Amino acid sequence: MKSAFRFILPLILIVAAVAAYYLWSTRQAAPPPAIAVQEKTEPANTQENPPVPATPSLDEPKPIQHPLEPVTQAEPLLAVKDSDSLITPALKALIGTDLWRDLFYPEEIIRRIVTTIDNLPRSEASAKLWPVHPGGTWLETTGNDDNLIISPTNTARYDAYMTVVQNISISRLAALYRQYYPLFQRAYADLGYPDAYFNDRLVVAIDDLLATPEPIEAPRLVQKKVLYQFVDPDLEKRSAGQKIMLRIGVENAQIVKSKLRELRSAITSSAPDAGQTSLR
Repeated sequence: MKSAFRFILPLILIVAAVAAYYLWSTRQAAPPPAIAVQEKTEPANTQENPPVPATPSLDEPKPIQHPLEPVTQAEPLLAVKDSDSLITPALKALIGTDLWRDLFYPEEIIRRIVTTIDNLPRSEASAKLWPVHPGGTWLETTGNDDNLIISPTNTARYDAYMTVVQNISISRLAALYRQYYPLFQRAYADLGYPDAYFNDRLVVAIDDLLATPEPIEAPRLVQKKVLYQFVDPDLEKRSAGQKIMLRIGVENAQIVKSKLRELRSAITSSAPDAGQTSLR
């Protein structure tokens, strides 16, 4: 499984950036959005078989779960493909010019963010549209083949990303997101979801990350050629986003979760489900 993950806006993007530090294998590719297909069959006896209600089409618009109040725009927004010049200065001011230059791709940033968020809850997140630069180094492990784990020193590799996470203003981030939300919605429609609401998908991604377990002990690994997988089948089947959270270490994950809860509160009117998984 490839290490292809990323994080929402600067925040989920930061977690995704961590995955760029090493290559990780995925057993199966992320399945495309399911499409309901029904076979037409004639009942054996139309007199004895009552009509069965038709299954709702997955193409039908779904009710919006987490609506955002529209922000009045002084001028019409640019097309998504032309929006880098519009949103980049604001993101630089939010993150810092040096960190923006060192960590992020400046091209097609909204499309990259939207694609990242959509993929995080899936089993694999494609690296083709990462919003961040790969770290270019390998995962640090320790132990032998029978007890191989991620090295405690591996967390130091994420220092630059965690600096962004810890210092970012969630109120400013949420305001920026609301201001340019129409562009995120258009980019989501372009992915093939013309009737879905992007903010709902963002909340799904956040909730999935918040549900990441926090193991008391470092999870064991197995190396497949040059790539790594979790030995625990429950961890190995986790989403792309949750695997990132597991690999960055419990302390870093707890910091990220705290920021994610704050962000979720800023873009919704409901609290996350209480039944989040923890092995701690």
